[in-house]
Amino acid sequence: MDPYELLGVDRDADDATIKKAYRKLARQYHPDVNPDPAAQDRFKEVSHAYEILSDPQKRAAYDRGGDVFGGFGGAGAGFSFTDIMDAFFGGQAGGAASGRGPRPRTRRGQDALIRLDIELAEAAFGTTRELKVDTAVVCETCHGDGTAPGTRPVTCETCRGAGEVAHVQRSFLGEIRTLRPCAACRGFGTIIPDPCRECSGDGRVRSRRSLTVKIPAGVDSGTRVQLAEQGEVGPGGGPAGDLYVEIQVARHPVFTRQGNDLHCTVTVPMTAAALGTTITLPTLEADLVEEGAETDVQTSFELEIRPGTQSGTEQVLRGFGVPGLRGGRGDLVVTVAVETPTQLDGEQEELLRELARLRNETTPTGQLKAGAKSVFGRLRDAFGH
Repeated sequence: MDPYELLGVDRDADDATIKKAYRKLARQYHPDVNPDPAAQDRFKEVSHAYEILSDPQKRAAYDRGGDVFGGFGGAGAGFSFTDIMDAFFGGQAGGAASGRGPRPRTRRGQDALIRLDIELAEAAFGTTRELKVDTAVVCETCHGDGTAPGTRPVTCETCRGAGEVAHVQRSFLGEIRTLRPCAACRGFGTIIPDPCRECSGDGRVRSRRSLTVKIPAGVDSGTRVQLAEQGEVGPGGGPAGDLYVEIQVARHPVFTRQGNDLHCTVTVPMTAAALGTTITLPTLEADLVEEGAETDVQTSFELEIRPGTQSGTEQVLRGFGVPGLRGGRGDLVVTVAVETPTQLDGEQEELLRELARLRNETTPTGQLKAGAKSVFGRLRDAFGH
């Protein structure tokens, strides 16, 4: 592949532009940042591309059509460990053969995610939960060092503690000297001859522990609560990542949530809808109150059904919905469903027939209402045509 195309630069790009493009891609595809195997292959390719274009002789040879390193992007392609570290931390290399030194064994741990099921009232008004989580914690035997008690890491004999070794490759341009992470110590510069038996040298072990998480009022399904430094402890006993608790709100038997508003449906008999009545209904706060306990919150409200209420009528009770995460509170929308009686006995049927006769409804013809006008119809009316 074309190294210019891999780095996304023009063929006449200067050294600063090439280095800037490489740093951006190295941050994106470096194995410590992106564990995807495809990203690792891509990282090798862009590193090889930068190795060619950052060297005036190699770049000139490539521009003349030369075969640099016996095939671009192949298994024999090498790259400078110094250039990789420069991409992450900036600065200049300390010489052709000097690198950034060994990489640390102690690294930050990964973030963790768990899901928590809660009730609608708990999501609305907040709650506190005790969680059991399985994460990596610091090994108590070696305290994160990874070594058996009484032992310590020793300097790697292959790289002599540098964490990288020089590789020399021959080409028609001469010998090319590059630095790569030491395979014997994996770039650490030291080797643990006697690993801790408890953690196998990793400095951390899996353990179940208890955590207290405070769920703020107003959360909804999909909301994530962050617990800083409560995730996985890093290799070598490194700093812990964060723990994210993703909320899943259970379905409520009465209320449904739409944003910060609550919706419910109340069914009333036909006679109550015709004559009017008052119904006592519970609020969402009633779910938080134990039976027989005294409370200052309003656990019920009076819903007035006006005479002649039709099925589908909505009544809005301001401020009886879900509190918002940033303040305020939604509304409670109550839909009235009028129930038509069935299975009438003789007396009830006779009374209804008498009512129909008195209202002159014994032979109703029904009423048809015009549907909503189309967009063109409304435009036509607006222009008076």
